[in-house]
Parts: sequence; C-alpha cells; structure tokens
Amino acid sequence: MNWGTRRDRVLTSMMTDSFATVREIGLGFPRAQEARYYGMPALTVDGEVFVVQIGHRSAEPNSISVPIGFERRDELIAANSRVFYLKQHYAPYPVVLVRLGQITRENLQRLLRSAYDVVSSGSVSAGHHRGRRRQKASPRKITRKRNR
Repeated sequence: MNWGTRRDRVLTSMMTDSFATVREIGLGFPRAQEARYYGMPALTVDGEVFVVQIGHRSAEPNSISVPIGFERRDELIAANSRVFYLKQHYAPYPVVLVRLGQITRENLQRLLRSAYDVVSSGSVSAGHHRGRRRQKASPRKITRKRNR
C-alpha cells in the first residue's frame, strides 16, 4: 500500500483532527448526519450539506465551507477577514470559507447552527450557483448511426 509521503499523512491527520470539533458540534443538531461531499468529510441535514471540509487546492488548509447565503457571507468577511474568506472557485456558491484555527468554539457553534438553520429551511443550498441557470435538456432524442 502507498500511503503517500509523511508530510501528506501529517497534513491529512491535522485536517481530520480539526474537523473532529466541527463533527462533534454539528452532530448535536437534530437530523444531522455524517457524509462525504466530493470525497471530503461533511455534515448534512435531510440530505443537504451544511458544512464540508475543503478539499479544493485554492483554499487554505484546515478550512471548512459553510453555506450561509451571499449577503451574510459578505457581512462576515467584512466583519472578520482573519476568520472568514473567499476564493474565486467558491464565489458562485452561497458559502463562506472558515479558517478553523482562527475561530473560537463558541463562534463556530453559532456559525454551524446558522448554516444548519438556513439549509434545513431550504433557503440556501451549498451546491446552487448565483446567476446561472441550468439548461433544459433537449427534447430531441439523439441517435447514433451504426457502422456495418
């Protein structure tokens, strides 16, 4: 088995340990469940993600993504950019990125509760883009000609 380099194992261990606090808080909410989202640890309520550990290369290590809405995201970043931030990859989504090493447990609990509430009410979903609409599938049936 190839477990990667020692550095990779240490980084993975550090990220998993930091998500343990998020998991502990989040699983205390009703109907919250542990899941995977794009291969990363996440917590869901009624099948919708309300927090996920970040795996994208543009994000800082030891960060989470929390769906909270576009306006609230802008407010949080303006109020405390040391804790909350955004990378271009995440800009179309109603999420804020959180540096786990910079947020207190009390504030993390409040943030997760807020995310849980907006996701469980259906007012925000982590996977929905701003300003983009899905194209309808073509009603025409596409067939291929067989070569004989």
